[in-house]
Amino acid sequence: MPFLTVGGTRLYYRLEGNEGRPVLVLSSSIGTDHGLWAPQVPELLPYFQVLRYDTRGHGASDAPPGEYSLEMLGRDVLALADALRIQQFGFCGLSLGGMIGQWLGIHAPSRLTRLVLANTSPRIIPKSHWDDRRRLVLEKGMAAIVPLALQRFFSPATIAQEDPAASTTRATLLGTKPEGYAGCCSAIRDMDHTGELHGISVPTLVICGERDISTPWAGHGDLLAQGIPGARAVHLPAAHLSNLEAPRSFTAALLDFLLPHAARTGFKADSADPVDAGLAVRRAVLGEAHVDRSLASATDFNRDFQALITRYAWGSIWTRPGFDRRTRRLLVMAMMASLGRWEEFRMHVRAALEHGMETCDLKELLLQTAIYAGVPAANTGFHIAIEEIEKQKRPAQ
Repeated sequence: MPFLTVGGTRLYYRLEGNEGRPVLVLSSSIGTDHGLWAPQVPELLPYFQVLRYDTRGHGASDAPPGEYSLEMLGRDVLALADALRIQQFGFCGLSLGGMIGQWLGIHAPSRLTRLVLANTSPRIIPKSHWDDRRRLVLEKGMAAIVPLALQRFFSPATIAQEDPAASTTRATLLGTKPEGYAGCCSAIRDMDHTGELHGISVPTLVICGERDISTPWAGHGDLLAQGIPGARAVHLPAAHLSNLEAPRSFTAALLDFLLPHAARTGFKADSADPVDAGLAVRRAVLGEAHVDRSLASATDFNRDFQALITRYAWGSIWTRPGFDRRTRRLLVMAMMASLGRWEEFRMHVRAALEHGMETCDLKELLLQTAIYAGVPAANTGFHIAIEEIEKQKRPAQ
């Protein structure tokens, strides 16, 4: 397992994704571990190398006794980045993670490319609240604060419907070491960044949950948005752990902020249009041979049409980060079957099978089509899919 020892304290981390991509560090709330970010990681990996870690006192990291500070937790991040030879990184922190992000923005701005502060605050008052919580977990264990913490982490509806994310978070909270949790309580208690926010010069996004009773917009998010020069703000219909209650919206806000248009579409900022990026995606989705044939057969009559679909369909839509390519493939095939565009349906089925889509996905797609677009459409779709599946089984000539 990947560990790094910082000043005698062992920290657990996970570095995922392709080397050479920009690094994004994800930092978690008090009482959670790196698993908090499981909904976001798959959609981030096409664009970033993602570094998650367990905050000192949490998860698989050590939990030395005593009181921690925001500086200590911030320097843990810098030491981790140094050990992994990461000079600059984007940083997204939620709750306690966002407080660590503020410290980094104030004290180590040259290391950051962009900063996301989610469901957090520059100060939490009254300070006695955190002394009470420290004393409670040290005397009675983590079970003593679980009901209160869950009511703050999630909205009542999420808890009532027994959402798996809430159950997982409860188990993680119970497994947190009381000494580590108490140490982080001290760091939160002693933090006050209100007089230093103006010194954060890195582009910053503030994410607030409209149902967040721990760090609501008034008195928390608004202080960050107003105090950090040029900060943007996004409000989500969620409680404190907004990345779990509104995971798709959280990720969309994250990508919209972190990826400038040029990076999202894969072409240089000074490019006249996204046709180059579209051609690359078109090749990746439909295959080199198919695209080469289409381009070779283009004439003066349809060449502009080829450029149009490459620029807008492939370069502007297929490159958007909101859906992954598997989802876009399924949507296209379902639409083509529903509309009876069988030539296009066959082309996309063939390309999907050649690029790793499994037959169970096609079956579910066509069963859905049968209900919402009619049995005849699904029947034809099944015939075409079976033909293409059989072709895939034949040895290459």
